[in-house]
Amino acid sequence: MQPYRELTAQVSSRLGELRADMPDLLGGFNSMARAATKPGALDTKSKELIALALGVAARCDACIGFHMRAVLHAGASKTEIEEALGMAVYMGGGPSLMYAANAMNAYAEFTAAQTAQEPPA
Repeated sequence: MQPYRELTAQVSSRLGELRADMPDLLGGFNSMARAATKPGALDTKSKELIALALGVAARCDACIGFHMRAVLHAGASKTEIEEALGMAVYMGGGPSLMYAANAMNAYAEFTAAQTAQEPPA
């Protein structure tokens, strides 16, 4: 399996190409994404936990990478992430369990990268 940080970088690059070639389509998708993730009755962290769980249930590695990065940025704890993954497994069964394990690989990668970038106390 490809590292999640590398995967998200590659997908971002290809999305940039698509954005240049199909600006109306990607612009519309980006507008929908901004509207869907905008805080409302649910805060951003809750919405990203849902998105992560849906990415696991859909078996989408790139989705797992992007939403793991976003949920960590929104301040989710490991326990909150694991509980969201638990719901994905409950709803999606064995295949979701395998992708939940993949999501924890993404968690390990992104938190290790965050720790490496933090200045010493």
